[in-house]
Amino acid sequence: MFNHILGVAILQAGGGDIFPLLMVLGSLVGVFSFLYFVPINLWITALFSGVKVGLFELVFMRIRRVPPRLIVEALITSTKAGLKLTTSELETHYLAGGNVPLVIKSLISADKANIDMSYKQATAIDLAGRDVLEAVRTTVNPKVINTPPVAAIAHDGIQLIVKAKVTVRVNISQLVGGAGEETIIARVGEGIVTAIGSSVTHKEILENPEKISKLVLSKGLDAGTAYEILSIDIADIDIGANIGAKLITEKADADLKVADARAEERRAMAVALEQEMKAKAEEARAKVIEAEAQIPQAIAEAFRAGNISISDYYKLKNMQADTEMRESFGK
Repeated sequence: MFNHILGVAILQAGGGDIFPLLMVLGSLVGVFSFLYFVPINLWITALFSGVKVGLFELVFMRIRRVPPRLIVEALITSTKAGLKLTTSELETHYLAGGNVPLVIKSLISADKANIDMSYKQATAIDLAGRDVLEAVRTTVNPKVINTPPVAAIAHDGIQLIVKAKVTVRVNISQLVGGAGEETIIARVGEGIVTAIGSSVTHKEILENPEKISKLVLSKGLDAGTAYEILSIDIADIDIGANIGAKLITEKADADLKVADARAEERRAMAVALEQEMKAKAEEARAKVIEAEAQIPQAIAEAFRAGNISISDYYKLKNMQADTEMRESFGK
C-alpha cells in the first residue's frame, strides 16, 4: 500500500507538483516513527502470552532507552515459568548494567532444582560480576578444584609433596562478598602443611592419607567463602628430599668451617709466637757473642792487675775445651 502511495506521489511530482511527494514522505516517516515508539505487535504478543504490559509503558521504555522486546520476552519467559516479576524490576536491573536474560534463566534453573534464590539475590550476584547461571549449575553439580603440589616436612625431616582434589558447592547466600577459589586453595594448602608438620614420621601420612582430609575438614576452611567444601580427597603423595639429613649435613659443614677457622687462627698465633721466640733467641745470642768478645779483654786486664795466674788461665782453657767436647757429643 505504501509503495502504491509513493508511486502515485512520484508520478504527480513528475508533473511539476512536489507537494504530494513531501506529504507522502512525511506520512511514511510518521508511520514508522509511530510503530517504533509504539510497538503494537510486541504489545499484542505480550497480551496473548498472558503478560499485562501497557502500551504506553512500552512507549516509555523507548524513551528511557530500554529495549522493550528484551523486557517483554524476559517477562513472558518468567511468567510461563511461574515467576512473579514486574517490568519495573527488569528495567531497573537492565539500567543498572545487568544481564536480564541470564538472571531469568538462572532463576528458572534454581526454581526447577528447588534452590532457594530470590530475584534480589540473583541480580546482586549478576551485578557483582559473577556468572549467576554458572553458580546455580555448580550448586546442582558440585565442581572439583585441583590444588597445586603442596610440600611439607614431617618431624623426621622427610619432605612430602601432596596433591588434593577439593569438591565444592556454591553457597548462594555467600556468593556476593564471599572469597573465591584462590582462598579455598590457599586454606587447603595451609591445612595440608599443618597435618604433615604435626606427624611424627612421614610414614604416618603414607599409611593413612585420610589424616590430612579429616584435619583439614575439621578446620572449617569454607567459612567466609562463596563455596561449601563437601570433601577433600588426596590424589597423590610423593616423597621429596630428606630435609632433616640435609640440614644436619649443612650444619656439620658449617661447624667444620668454624673449626678450620679456629685452627688456622691458633696456627697463626703459634707461628707468631715462634717468630717472637726466635727473635728473642737471636737477641740473646747476640748478647752472648758480645759478652764473649769481652772475655779476652777481661782476662788481659786480670793478668795486668795480678788477679789470675798462668795456671788459672790454663784451667779455664781446659774447662772451655771440655765444655765444647760435651756439646759436640750431645749433637
